[in-house]
Order: sequence, then structure tokens, then C-alpha cells
Amino acid sequence: MVQIEDLRAAFVSRLKRAVAEKEIPEWGAGARLAKMAGVTPKATSKWLNGESMPGGAKMLAVANALGVRVEWLEYGRGDMREAATLPVLDERVPPRGFELENEPGYTGVLQLTAQGSTGSGEDNTHVEIRGVMAFKSSWLRANNLNQRHLDVIYANGHSMDPTINDGDVLLVDESKIEPKDGQIFAMQSATKGTIVKRLVKSDIGGWIIRSDNPDKTRYGDETLRDGEINEVRIIGRVVWRGGML
Repeated sequence: MVQIEDLRAAFVSRLKRAVAEKEIPEWGAGARLAKMAGVTPKATSKWLNGESMPGGAKMLAVANALGVRVEWLEYGRGDMREAATLPVLDERVPPRGFELENEPGYTGVLQLTAQGSTGSGEDNTHVEIRGVMAFKSSWLRANNLNQRHLDVIYANGHSMDPTINDGDVLLVDESKIEPKDGQIFAMQSATKGTIVKRLVKSDIGGWIIRSDNPDKTRYGDETLRDGEINEVRIIGRVVWRGGML
């Protein structure tokens, strides 16, 4: 007799395989999959951790999001994908940079109304294009920055003082979504919205979301265990800041 634990374990194995072949990073996989499938990050985190399995409608939504057959994902039956499935273009990174006609040698990067909270979190439910910020094309090349992956957002709050100040301009590289010890990232949390924090590798496993502000009474560390990592999506690494001295 097949136990429910065995069914869940087999499902998790197939789900993680489909996620990996979709080139979804392990960090924040739950949050990314939730956005793709139109479900909650908490639900996808439970599925990836083997705590539960999605019902019929959600199973179909996940299968469609990952480009696999629902029968394969749920039961392991048949091929993983339809034989005639065509490759899907990556829509995660639309072209955003462009050469400025009147400013040769400069590249325009879109400024968004989105704010990255350097406090408790920022809820960017609606984001619009605010304008264009010019960067020297040679500087972008020298720093291995592809303008197609760049966006400009704004800092809001004081938790990252003195590194990042309230109102600073932040250049975010959305191709850099793998966590790196000591680097600053813009992240999307299901509970806090958009945050800008430093990631520090924990000595006891997992990662620490850390504010640079030395006032740890107000801006304490937050530790993410392995199971909680799925609920936080890295938007991109902050590669440059600009603001008043």
C-alpha cells in the first residue's frame, strides 16, 4: 500500500525537477512559482517542502506555468512534456535599455515608481515608468552590466543607513538573483513587500537578512531557514546607488 508520504515525496521530486529545468533559482523558488501560477507563496512553499499537494485546479496551474503535463506532474504518468511543445521565450527580462539619440555614448535605463524599503517593507502594488536615467555605456560594459536587465528604483527608509539613505537612487540588476554573502539585494517578501537588505550567510544554515543601520533594537536581523527561503524572491542585486551626501 502506497503511503501518502511516498506520494508526496514522489511529487516533490517531479516538481523540483520541473522547477530546475525551468531555470528557476532554488532561492525564492516558491515565490517565483507562486507568481507564475497565480497562487500564494505559502502554498508553493508547502508543496516544495512536501507538506501538502495542490488540488486539481492548482495542480493544472502549476503544470501550465512549468510547461509540463499535469498527468506527469501529479502522478508521474507518461512523458514530462508534450512532444510538440515549442520553446517558450523568456518573458522575465523584457528589453528595457536603449541608446539615447541625443546623447551618444549613453544608455537609458528606465526609472520605475517602485520603492525598495530600507525599513519594514514597501507594498508596490502598482508600478509605472517614471522616466529614464542615463548611464555611460562604457561604464555599464566595464562593470559587466547588461542594460536589458537593469531598472532604477528608489530607497525608502533608514534601515540601510549609512550605506543607503532614504530617497537614494538604486540601480538593480535583475539578472543577479543568486544569493551572495555580503551583497545587497532588492527582494520581494510575501509579508513585507519589497525590501532592500544585505544577505549574510548564516553559520548555522540558511541566510540572514541584515540592515546596515547599527541600531539593532529597531533594525534587527531576520534569519531565513531552508524552508523559509522559498517565500522570499530576489528581484536583483543593487549594483549602484546615487544620492545626496
